[in-house]
Amino acid sequence: MALCWRASPADYAGEVIEVEEAPALVSPVVIAAFEGWNDAADAASSVVDHLIEVWDARIVAALDPEDFYDFQVNRPMVGLDENGHRRLTWPTTRIAIAQPPHLDRDVILIRGIEPSMRWRQFCAELLATCDDLGAELVITLGALLADTPHTRPIPVNGTATEPDLVDRLALEPSTYEGPTGIVGVLQDACVRVDMPAVSYWAAVPHYVAQPPCPKATLALLQQLEELLETTIPLGDLPEDARAWERGVDELAQEDEDIADYVRSLEEARDTTDLPEASGDAIAAEFERYLKRRGDGFDGG
Repeated sequence: MALCWRASPADYAGEVIEVEEAPALVSPVVIAAFEGWNDAADAASSVVDHLIEVWDARIVAALDPEDFYDFQVNRPMVGLDENGHRRLTWPTTRIAIAQPPHLDRDVILIRGIEPSMRWRQFCAELLATCDDLGAELVITLGALLADTPHTRPIPVNGTATEPDLVDRLALEPSTYEGPTGIVGVLQDACVRVDMPAVSYWAAVPHYVAQPPCPKATLALLQQLEELLETTIPLGDLPEDARAWERGVDELAQEDEDIADYVRSLEEARDTTDLPEASGDAIAAEFERYLKRRGDGFDGG
């Protein structure tokens, strides 16, 4: 779902972000995801879409897209509004606020599109707005295509800018070297302004790269639950993830080459995970899951 900015005459004055009146937020944490290179199978942006819906978030700001987007790459859309009038909407990045129940802090949600240009200014504007709203932590979400089987849990890797966060979340230092997207640039910008930041990346099976991938979205949401120490209503996502896996199973069964390839990925994954797949480790993880969900939680 592409978020769009709707112009009024005043918007063409050139201010990048103008925040609507918002209540004072309590220890807010930022959760951000962007369409594009960082968002294999739309898995990361779908997390923010889900949170906007289940937490009844209110959009309070949008970037003026003129400075950041190539409109031949991300074109404006024309359509009809609720009154039947034709309206032009522009690709952009939006900021929303939410006050989730059972969470002792508020949340700033950023959902947008990877910019075409002026990445440093883009990150500076976002972080300045988050700072004005009192943000204390930035969590960025991404998804990448990887050699991982769809039949196993979706791997999620995490990094953090602060040593205490690395220790508390038991994160492994990232050894990645190579091209990065706006998520990596935003993480670097957080370091430069001393804003604590965490980044989670889900690995989407590369042979089923078409969106959606609810199993990867669900895996990222579970990491957020762990970090925020809360439960997030999951709605239909668990069943959607099971249906997605069944659908990929059926496709694999129709092509012996794909079926053989999936089996090879399963063997490699199971061999790699074997040292950690003890009964005690599995029991401990299940206990943490039950603690997050609470007794009698039905996933709705």
